Amino acid sequence: MSAANNGYAGNPVIRHKYTADPAAIEYNGTVYMYTGHDEPPDGVENYVMKDWLCFSSKDMVHWEEHPVPLKATDFAWSKGGAYASQVIHRNGKFYWYVAVSHGSIPGKAIGVAVADKPEGPFTDALGKALITNETIGVPGENKNNLDPTVMIDDDGQAYLFWGNSQYYYVKLKENMIELDGPIQKVDLPKFEEGAWIYKRNGWYYLLYGYDFPEKVAYAMSRNIGGPWVFQGIINEIAGNCKTNSPAILDYKGKTYFIYHNGGLPAGGSHRRSVCIDYMYFNVDGTIKKIIMTSEGVEAV
Repeated sequence: MSAANNGYAGNPVIRHKYTADPAAIEYNGTVYMYTGHDEPPDGVENYVMKDWLCFSSKDMVHWEEHPVPLKATDFAWSKGGAYASQVIHRNGKFYWYVAVSHGSIPGKAIGVAVADKPEGPFTDALGKALITNETIGVPGENKNNLDPTVMIDDDGQAYLFWGNSQYYYVKLKENMIELDGPIQKVDLPKFEEGAWIYKRNGWYYLLYGYDFPEKVAYAMSRNIGGPWVFQGIINEIAGNCKTNSPAILDYKGKTYFIYHNGGLPAGGSHRRSVCIDYMYFNVDGTIKKIIMTSEGVEAV
């Protein structure tokens, strides 16, 4: 492993590489954060993402980088493109849901990789895509199947959410690599992409990229299938970056809001950087808005 930020206690938290689309889990007292990896050559303003990265921390300040645990080309059916992803732990295995460009079916697709350790290495769990444009019945070269987010509810039922422009969800079987029922649609105001599902005190939260350039908005429900009540914006446009990709982590009694911006030198929409701030809630369960200030970030 190598040091990822040299103990820098501030944002962006990873400073030696461009990182994006964060997700994080806690396992045995350690946080494992998974990110995308922006690598456009000098002078290129486009997404160039070949692999995903893994970092670990015991204090949310000092991060250690692990060897690259997964590449888009580790899925033999993929032609590349390491888009947003999320890892979840179940039954002694770690399942990594990723979005890539499919090699033979037009459009993006969602695959699943599996590992015995949170830092990997991960391998393709299915040998084929879990979700394609054929699965959702929307043929053609589109981006509908981006940004998977997954959760296991208190009753043990697992759910997969995803989408670009249209939001979808479906139940997963306990093996985490098969669908368990029909695909459903969720309608959310100005939904773009980058969704995250989270549960707290009986409330379900759907965070997502709102409009474009993307702010982060959210909706709440008492049921994972809705109806969802839109609650508004909690994070404004992330500086010089047109996208955002929120994640939430509960760790050692605190809740963290994880996202990306273009905050590193030469950063921007295609050279992004993961940031972490505290998340606070009101008495009624709604999320306090996160306000950017010149001194840092605070919730109001």
